[in-house]
Amino acid sequence: MVTPDPAAPAASPAHPASSRQRWQRWLLMLGALIVLGAGIGLRGPTPSDEPRFALVAHQMVESGNWLIPHRGTDWYADKPPTFMAMQAFSYVVTGNWWIAFLLPSLLGSLGTLWLIYDLGRRFWGHRVGMYAALGLLCTVQFVFQAKRGQIDPTVTFFITLANYGLLRHFLSGPDWRAFWLGCFAAGLGVITKGVGFLAFLMFLPWVYACRHQWPHAADARGSLARWLGGFVAFMAAIALWIVPLLLYVQAHDTATTRAYLADIFLNQTVHRYVHPWNSFNPPWFYLEVIFTSWLPLSLALPAVAPAWRQRLRGRDARFLLPLTWVVLVIVFFSLTRAKRDVYIMPALPMLALCAAPLLEDALQRRWLQWAVAGFMTVLAVMLLGAGVDALLFRPAFAARLVATHQLGNDATSLWSMFIVAGALVLLGVAAFRLQRAGLAALGGLAAIWLSWGLWGAPLLAKASSPARVVRRVESTIGPQAELALVAWKEEIPLAFSGSMPVQDFGFERPWHRQLASAIVWQRGDPAHRWVLIMADVMAPCVNRADARDMGMTSGQDWQLFRFDAVAPACRSGDVPRGKVEDWGDREQLH
Repeated sequence: MVTPDPAAPAASPAHPASSRQRWQRWLLMLGALIVLGAGIGLRGPTPSDEPRFALVAHQMVESGNWLIPHRGTDWYADKPPTFMAMQAFSYVVTGNWWIAFLLPSLLGSLGTLWLIYDLGRRFWGHRVGMYAALGLLCTVQFVFQAKRGQIDPTVTFFITLANYGLLRHFLSGPDWRAFWLGCFAAGLGVITKGVGFLAFLMFLPWVYACRHQWPHAADARGSLARWLGGFVAFMAAIALWIVPLLLYVQAHDTATTRAYLADIFLNQTVHRYVHPWNSFNPPWFYLEVIFTSWLPLSLALPAVAPAWRQRLRGRDARFLLPLTWVVLVIVFFSLTRAKRDVYIMPALPMLALCAAPLLEDALQRRWLQWAVAGFMTVLAVMLLGAGVDALLFRPAFAARLVATHQLGNDATSLWSMFIVAGALVLLGVAAFRLQRAGLAALGGLAAIWLSWGLWGAPLLAKASSPARVVRRVESTIGPQAELALVAWKEEIPLAFSGSMPVQDFGFERPWHRQLASAIVWQRGDPAHRWVLIMADVMAPCVNRADARDMGMTSGQDWQLFRFDAVAPACRSGDVPRGKVEDWGDREQLH
């Protein structure tokens, strides 16, 4: 094999791809579609974040209000509505919620892969583009999130699209249309999760490279009007949400609308960054993420890092811009006390892009071949060992998992999935051997993700679904009754959607106030109104002996009661805190 020369001039996109290259490119995307899309439509949303977004999307479709997200009766201000609106639109197109809630993540991840391939092709050639996309497709965090109905794959796509436009302008430009596209995509990232502006950190290394006349840094200077066009494109994307929102608020100027604006624009952005209230982690947390969640790509970092240093000493701006941007993003999220692994996920595609020109050479090194083969072997042994141990000896970890997810008789099928996946990985390692350790990783991880998507994830989702609780409630109260929820989790009303309407008294309200409102509501028609409540919240106002056990779901015991189960002292709606030390602590639900 001939290793591409990273110092060679950028490949010209004007040169048409050969039929072989086109075939490889579409085979790449087909393989990615199979791996990332395996299992879509086979399961419903599972905690913790999936049911929240899916519930908001459900309510968008049912209410017709796609501008103001709602979680029950509460306005949902944690995130802008873009991602949930995409899920709702996916339902309008497909007519199937089990497909719709995962479709934005799937399409966003496929788009990210295509963008990284195309950048690698433009800067170093088709082969490097393939390595960039395959390196990203091998990464654990990227594939795991792509198969989840969460917001991060979508915002990663928008930020990668923004980087794509900026890098084309800064490295192979001037290309003002690409620049404007990148600015518009950054705006879409802002109205998706608020962090789309991070793409503009790419300006810093580009300005440095231009001032010091680094090779490949394009002289993209232009008129002020062209630069302002980027700002206009950025603001136009944000205006798609902000303008209708402000018009709505102006027409409905209430305390609720003002509180929503303050929450989403200040509390969930600036205040959350400066004074976070959860997800606290140490300063080195993202180093752990890089060397665990970014496996197996992170195994190659010791091999490619010296080459990066050499390219930077050679003043190659194609490495300076994306690498510096990756570092700046990680530093930005490290400066706040709140740290989650998905926060730095938008940096992963740029890291794969920078590693791609060096991966083929790195994979010829014996120690890296051993490292990759060793990683896959350990992974296979862990899967095989866990499956065999759970089937034959029923250890404590297996019992806890079965109880937590209410697997019952399905536990045997889950352990069998572990064994099959582990055996396939081990077979791949043996078949490809050291010389093709990269292919062993690609094939082995594909086997794991296909097993998980088609077998494991649907099994766990079915076992932990609140559907059994819902059926029990419906058969108990009958079609003419009314139902309300107290201390609820998003998957509960989501499971009732389409079968019967449910009443709630807010999600963020302290639980004792929710219960007080529910009791007052019940008093209006005590014979026909029921309340489904988390068991820990009942005392001292609800007599458990007079309630009906609906079973376990979401890791909690759920009880159903009518007004006659309410203690006389609480029937006026005067509810003390009871067993739960802090009835307003939402974290206790999780």
